[in-house]
Amino acid sequence: MYPRAFRYHRAATIQEASTLLSQLGEEAELLAGGQSLIPLMKLRFANPAHLVDLGFIPDLSFIKDDGETLRFGPMTRHAEIDHSSVASKIPIVHDCAAGIADVQIRNRGTIGGSLAEADPSGDWANVLLTLDTQLRVANSHGERTIPLSDFIKDAYTTELAHDELITEILVQKPGQNTGGAYFAFKRTAPVYPTASVAVQLTMAGDTCTDASIILGCVGLTPVKAKDAESALRGNPMNGRALISAIEAARSAADPQPDMRGSADYKRQVIASLTKRAIEAAAARARGEQVNVSHLYA
Repeated sequence: MYPRAFRYHRAATIQEASTLLSQLGEEAELLAGGQSLIPLMKLRFANPAHLVDLGFIPDLSFIKDDGETLRFGPMTRHAEIDHSSVASKIPIVHDCAAGIADVQIRNRGTIGGSLAEADPSGDWANVLLTLDTQLRVANSHGERTIPLSDFIKDAYTTELAHDELITEILVQKPGQNTGGAYFAFKRTAPVYPTASVAVQLTMAGDTCTDASIILGCVGLTPVKAKDAESALRGNPMNGRALISAIEAARSAADPQPDMRGSADYKRQVIASLTKRAIEAAAARARGEQVNVSHLYA
């Protein structure tokens, strides 16, 4: 199906894009990588009267290491992050970029577009919520910084005002003796996951001193599995703590049945992914090299 007619606008600067959004009103949408918006337009689930293209604004695609922080431009493609030696300094970030959809989508989709879309089935928000992540956003009047934990309000709803754009994603590097892992379960590579789990742990020997666990695709927003984190925090990484964390993650999941599976099926998937992610994150925190890849039906 073809999308409905729309006007195309090519912004040359962030300020121009913001001004266009303000002038054109609620019927205007931003076009970043287009990997979420264009399919919705083809199905006529999204019908913007105006598209404001960010693809020709210079200097919005970058990956920089500032010592304690990794900085990502909003138009940085998933594939660029996948192949970046800088981004691989945080292994869970590489896990995410390398596993998103297929090669074509990774070469077009952007990290900023994914976060701004706030799709409950997306990947980036789940992973970056296990880390200390801030978003720098701007409009024609100025800029501000928003913690990612405050950014997503509901499914497809964020803290962004209509005329605001993400200009930078800032990710604090984890400290020593930390490790993370991200697993998603999919029917095939191009589709959204049935469920996903992101885990970031800090270890002191065999004891977990801190934990962050985020569940994806099992709620309208990423689900922070607080009881699962508590089950690990301060305890040896033995069978009892692991089992308690897995059960707590399963209980925290609030999935809806759909073509990807029933609610009970998704809870079982969450339990399996949680186990794998905790074990991989703990091994990485101990300095072990662990290869992580998504799972397919």
